[in-house]
Amino acid sequence: MKKFLLISISNLISWKLLLRHMEWFEAADLIVKGMEGAINAKTVTYDFERLMEGAKLLKCSEFGDAIIANM
Repeated sequence: MKKFLLISISNLISWKLLLRHMEWFEAADLIVKGMEGAINAKTVTYDFERLMEGAKLLKCSEFGDAIIANM
């Protein structure tokens, strides 16, 4: 598996928790909204793609773009 296909959703959740701790609630909410949108559209990286029927495998940079598009 190539490195550019792997990103842990848990890393993004950790960032969300850090942002909430810093009281940057709007930024944390945008991360959640973006992740939910990308996952619901089944446009995900390998860690989710292997578990989802009909999902589209994205590179990390593409997944980042999908998250931003869904914010």
